[in-house]
This record gives sequence, structure tokens and C-alpha cells, in this order.
Amino acid sequence: MGGHSIIGGSSEARRAGGGAAAEPLTAEGLLAAARAEIDRVTPSEALAAMEAGAILVDIRSLEQRDRDGPLPGAHVVSRNVLEWRLDPRGEHRDPALARLDRRLILICDEGYQSSLAAANLRRFGLDVADVIGGARAWRRDGRGSR
Repeated sequence: MGGHSIIGGSSEARRAGGGAAAEPLTAEGLLAAARAEIDRVTPSEALAAMEAGAILVDIRSLEQRDRDGPLPGAHVVSRNVLEWRLDPRGEHRDPALARLDRRLILICDEGYQSSLAAANLRRFGLDVADVIGGARAWRRDGRGSR
């Protein structure tokens, strides 16, 4: 009989796909894999894309938004519901944002969460990028907030 791990189920179930299990990823490995499959843009490129019709989606926490202020023109979607709001075929989608005909640009505080989230959203068929350096870079580049 196979043992059970707290998060992984039985060892037989993990091997059911055949062959040896893949090596576990590190957080850095997960981030690198996500960034290999997404477009990343500078704050200036994000602003130009917004002027051409792209939608900026701010996924920073409430605490970060309160501390640093809102980003002009951004739609706020909490990270914990992002996939549900942006799934074009989901019943909990936000129709203004879950669109296959518009580019979405995600922004978080430093550009880490947004990279991981963008990789997830690409699986929905969305055209999505993230901002290199996040809202901190946005402010450093003089884009401002508040």
C-alpha cells in the first residue's frame, strides 16, 4: 500500500501518469517558467498599449493600494478572484475584462505576482502581459499614482 502525503495524495496516484514524477519546482523555477511564456512590458510600453486599447488590471493587495494609491486608468481585481473574473467562459467573469478581443496588462507591486497570474490567464486564451517591476517601476518612471 502506498503512503499518503498531506498535499500529494498516494504515491500510486502521483505515478498514475506513468514514469517517474517530475522534480518539484522552486518558486524561482515557477516564476522563470511563467515568464518564459508571457509578454512583459515596461511601464512606458504599458501606457502606450493602454492608449491603443489595452486594459490595465491592478492585482495589488488592498494594503498596497491604500499605501501607494490607485493607478490611473487601472481596473482593480483582487488576486484571489482574478481567474474567476477573467475566465471568458466562466459564470463569475467580469464581461468588461474577460475579453478575447483586448489585450490585458497585469500589474502588481513588484512584478512577481503579475507574472505568475499572467501565465495562468494565458491558458484561457487571453492576450495578457505584465508590467516589469510592477507599480514600483510605474511610479519610478513618473507614471504616478493618487
